[in-house]
Amino acid sequence: MHALADHTIHKNHTHHGWDNAFTPCLHIAPGETIEFQTVDASSGQLTRESTAADLERLDLARVNPVTGPVYIEGAEPGDALKVTVLSLRPSGWGWTGNIPGFGLLTDQFPNARLHHWNYDPGLAPAMYGPGGCVPLRPFTGTIGVAPAAPGLHSIIPPRNVGGNMDARDIAEGTELYLPIEVQGALFSVGDTHAAQGDGEVCGTAIESPIDVVLKFDLVKGARLRMPRYVVPGPVTNHFDRRGYEVTTGIGPDLMQGARVAVSEMVELLSQRYGYEPVDAYMLCSVCADLRISSIVDVPNWVVSYYFPRVVID
Repeated sequence: MHALADHTIHKNHTHHGWDNAFTPCLHIAPGETIEFQTVDASSGQLTRESTAADLERLDLARVNPVTGPVYIEGAEPGDALKVTVLSLRPSGWGWTGNIPGFGLLTDQFPNARLHHWNYDPGLAPAMYGPGGCVPLRPFTGTIGVAPAAPGLHSIIPPRNVGGNMDARDIAEGTELYLPIEVQGALFSVGDTHAAQGDGEVCGTAIESPIDVVLKFDLVKGARLRMPRYVVPGPVTNHFDRRGYEVTTGIGPDLMQGARVAVSEMVELLSQRYGYEPVDAYMLCSVCADLRISSIVDVPNWVVSYYFPRVVID
């Protein structure tokens, strides 16, 4: 058991999807801490020896396993669950994949591609050739509580009670507040990432098993409609040292603007540094950030894509 944790939930206590009928694997009181052992986003379908052919055979019904659920005593609908991220302990291995039919530019990159990351669990930057070096910042990709609606709900889309938000700043030190819709909250966590850019444009980050220690508290009668979180400090200081290359997409549709901005960056990285376009696309997914730069100047909006120069230079 981790020194910060009152309890440990082992990685065999995983489930796929959200269902308020799932039996809790642990009951705790507010104020207690838990170490969660997680499985990678493929549910173990991919290993260190896997190839792109294994990615093509991926059973999408088994992706994004979460560890749990946990019943928090006294949690009632209308309350908020405060989750404090105390610690993330990376495993040293992960993968990034271009999954056919999945991702922002799936029409441009229809074929499977798989990259293995073997990194220092002490969080030294991870290598990505030719010449790439990605600073790591572990976080929880899927984190949430059970919805009130009965039945089994897909784990893939995020929802108002959290889930697959892929918000890279839900990292160590962050305080997350989740709306509670069912008795006991029924909290689960998984889909841990060693690094990701805002947008996760190819659909995967550095998908990596990471042990997570969380503390749980209740805020009675909070009446939240959506998750909120508090970040304890700067969120990009691991990237900012050498500035950014920035591409843009401008037009009346934000999604198309995002696609154009990412496509422009893929072209820049391919031409300047010699990456295969699909490899540039996957590298963008783990370290570059989509931003809405302008959303008020009708009829066109500006989407910008920031690629940190520290990764390449």
